[in-house]
Amino acid sequence: MKFLAYLICYLIYPFSFLFPRSRRKYVFGSYRGSFADNAKYLFIYSVENGDKDIRSIWLSTSRATVRKVRSLGLPAYWVLGPRGIWHALTSKYWFFNSYTSDIMFCLSGGACCINLWHGVGLKRTEFNTVSGPLADRYSKKNKYDVFCHPESFRRPDWLLTSTPFQTSMFAKAFRLPESKCLELGYPRNRILNADEKARSEYVDRYEPASTRQFIESIRGKYDNVYVYMPTWRDSQRTVFTQSMDLERLNGILAAKNSLLILKPHANVILTDTLGSLSNIVLADPKSDIYPILPYAHVLITDYSSILYDWLLMEGKDVILYLYDYKEYVRERDFYYPFDENVAGCRVESFDGLCSVIEFGQYAIDPVERRRIVDRFWGETASFDSSRKILDFIKDLRK
Repeated sequence: MKFLAYLICYLIYPFSFLFPRSRRKYVFGSYRGSFADNAKYLFIYSVENGDKDIRSIWLSTSRATVRKVRSLGLPAYWVLGPRGIWHALTSKYWFFNSYTSDIMFCLSGGACCINLWHGVGLKRTEFNTVSGPLADRYSKKNKYDVFCHPESFRRPDWLLTSTPFQTSMFAKAFRLPESKCLELGYPRNRILNADEKARSEYVDRYEPASTRQFIESIRGKYDNVYVYMPTWRDSQRTVFTQSMDLERLNGILAAKNSLLILKPHANVILTDTLGSLSNIVLADPKSDIYPILPYAHVLITDYSSILYDWLLMEGKDVILYLYDYKEYVRERDFYYPFDENVAGCRVESFDGLCSVIEFGQYAIDPVERRRIVDRFWGETASFDSSRKILDFIKDLRK
């Protein structure tokens, strides 16, 4: 069935080049039909602040997502329906978080594709991959894998990055010249350093009521709020209960009047069960954590790109929980040396994690924080990324 679906996709794709495409129509989409990440923030900005002669539209394979976006008063269509197909085929500019499949690969012929991607960092991705499950697709080029993932082999016209340091890695990963990389920063990071009034207005306007309720439930109530955001692991599903004794950790947190938010990666099929833990809560893997992050104090992470977004907020601390470092390196590997490109308190066992939380021994070196921010974000740390991107596209249209 999957083979047949892709065969049909290949048959449709050439015809998508035949449609005239409007330079005044932008379409946006995200992985698995979600409403998320850089594309979400850029889309909202484009609707609110873009040029009046531009039509910005969200396209999704999920009817539920379409209903959600429309409930916010924003234009959205099911990409498998007649109007969704029409907008995909007649828009010149496509914006997405991962691949053209975020919208619909077979309808992308002739579109100018802008890949906003979803994280700066160190991990080998795409055509830089040399180990792990994805090596079959990118370095070994297994024929079946290649056939079933045409979106991975369609080069974007433009790729969003942040600094020359990151551009050199991502240009190779996507087989692009560095001149095709836009060093403009990430739209999603704007909310991290927004003033309280602007952030509050955004949350009330575009986030579910549960997000506002959660923010109010943690703000000012705890001495410390920790958020654990581990990276995606190809071989691991029970990412929390496998690597933590949650009951023990809950006792430490309760004694310290602290809260831990567990935020799974969006790819995780959640099998962890928390039971009734007073000071540990599980966030929805599909929820947008970015409006909540400014209200947390300490990030617990590992090899995830969330580290670099988090460091854009001054006065925040970091614990690097690297309990499986050797195994992870064998499975995934890094493009740049790990130790030289991270900042934070490093622990390699659950006992170590408990200890630094119990005694508060995780204060980040501000000089190291600044060094990493400069390397990964540079001038883009202060950019209004959405405005910069739309201005660039406006110049392309001339």
